[in-house]
Amino acid sequence: MQLSVIVAIIIAIVGVLFAVQNSVPSTIVFFFWRFDGSLGIILLLALALGALIVALVSTPATLRSNWVVRRQAKEIDALKSANIELRTRAAELERRSIAPQLGTSLRETEEKV
Repeated sequence: MQLSVIVAIIIAIVGVLFAVQNSVPSTIVFFFWRFDGSLGIILLLALALGALIVALVSTPATLRSNWVVRRQAKEIDALKSANIELRTRAAELERRSIAPQLGTSLRETEEKV
């Protein structure tokens, strides 16, 4: 996250430097739209528009992946607690099955003595 912020700041600084150094008047015509301005400002607007389009296109995928991660984290927590419960139950059943065997072997040992 921090790396992407640093890269964005560097791109913004380079874009501003480019705009300052390229102040040649230019005209952009797109269908019925006409824009007169400096070359640097036009390119900065194009860069900003591109960033906005990327943000709008990538937002649904990011939201979906965050939703999947949260759902999987809840499922992992549920599985961990179920695992602990089953291990506790298995230990209890093992203790119950060993206890009668220990009781008989102790009685046999006491009878022999």
